[in-house]
Amino acid sequence: MVSPKYHVFVCASCRINGTQKGFCHSKGSVALIQKFMEEIDDNDLTGEVMVTNTGCFGICDKGPVVVIYPEGTWYGNVTEDDVETIVEQHLIGGEKVKDLVI
Repeated sequence: MVSPKYHVFVCASCRINGTQKGFCHSKGSVALIQKFMEEIDDNDLTGEVMVTNTGCFGICDKGPVVVIYPEGTWYGNVTEDDVETIVEQHLIGGEKVKDLVI
C-alpha cells in the first residue's frame, strides 16, 4: 500500500457517470492535475506525493479547488502558475501558501 507524505486532491468536476463538466473543469483543472504531476516528477517527489482528481467539492465559486492532506489545507482559484509555488512552498517547504488558502 502506498503511504504518501502528502495527498493532493484536485477538483476535476467529475460527475458520477464519469463525465467532466462544471466550474473547475471549465477553469482548467485538468491542466492543473498535469502540472502537479510534472512538478512532482521534476522535484523527485513521486514517492512522497500522490495526486488524485476528484468530483465537486461544492464551492464552485472558489474553483479550481485543491485540497492537500494530511493538513486538510484548501486552496482556491488555483492556476497553473500557482502549482509551482504550492509544490515548492507547501509540499517541499511544509508551509501553506497563505494567499491561496480558502
